[in-house]
Amino acid sequence: MKLTRYFSVSAWRCMAWLAALPMAAAAAPVERYALKPEQLALVVNDADPGSVQIAAEYQKLYQIPPQNLIHIRLPGKPARIDSGAFRFLRQGVMAQLKPDIQAMLLVWSAPYAVECNSITSAMTFGFEPGICQRTCNPSRPNPYFDSESNAPYTDHGLRPAMLLPTDAPDLARKLLAKSYQAGREGLREAGAYYLHTSDRARNTRVPFFPPAANLPQKKLRIKNLRSDALEGVSDVMIYQTGAPHVQKLETLHFLPGALADHLTSFGGDLQGKSQMTVLRWLEAGATASYGTVSEPCAHPQKFPHPTVLLKHYLAGASALEAYLKSIAWPAQGLLVGDPLAAPYATR
Repeated sequence: MKLTRYFSVSAWRCMAWLAALPMAAAAAPVERYALKPEQLALVVNDADPGSVQIAAEYQKLYQIPPQNLIHIRLPGKPARIDSGAFRFLRQGVMAQLKPDIQAMLLVWSAPYAVECNSITSAMTFGFEPGICQRTCNPSRPNPYFDSESNAPYTDHGLRPAMLLPTDAPDLARKLLAKSYQAGREGLREAGAYYLHTSDRARNTRVPFFPPAANLPQKKLRIKNLRSDALEGVSDVMIYQTGAPHVQKLETLHFLPGALADHLTSFGGDLQGKSQMTVLRWLEAGATASYGTVSEPCAHPQKFPHPTVLLKHYLAGASALEAYLKSIAWPAQGLLVGDPLAAPYATR
């Protein structure tokens, strides 16, 4: 991964929260957040039996209205599709969406990329061809970044998308059974872990880690650690780090609704072999994750801003809302997991 020479603090607009986070987290009005099941469309690939089956189980679990199922056919499960095929796919999806749909869940493992764009970003914002000429360049800014909106389509004209991988059906079922419990049994004692590793090239988010704190109203402890790996911890709600491979995940216990990601070049390349993919986070027990599908060159704006992510999640946002609100330049980033998990939302 190349280390970026460009960084705009003003683009993130977040430094004041580093000191104010404990007070803000306690006072945030949670009722304005949390995507509702009836606002979510399930996009199903009828050419993929795994997509059809897991979509049916997701619909039943969350009681998604039948009219929210969007059917497409894309044979072969290609990892990447070109912009022409994507244009046809997106037009078919958008034509079926009702005005009250605010977000989408793509229920399949592939395709996960549109040329150098992630498919979740391309579905949300449209395909961005310019970034594919030089993937290290800034992408279009995200108008939803740090937004207080709970209706992205109504307020911003966009529908955030997340991908739920289905190639391992048992993993998808396990993830959903666990994430559905997020917040439904009350708040649990939890930890948010931010690791400053020895990997200098992948530590570009360290200045934006929230300060260590104890938030008793949220039953959350924020911890900043100088370590290459977290080990033997049983209360993980947030885990953010920078590394091509994250070690010792098998020693951790992720709570329902846990978010976890690592800043590296190809975490979103689900079939890649050179670096750990975001699928490993889901296998370890996390509910949602994020990674890039093409070389982002360590711009921290292309990855979830730690303080913005935490701020919105603690305020009651869903996993999809909190993640997308924390990414300033989202074109290359793939969001995976359960979009409706919201452990800090009111019930």
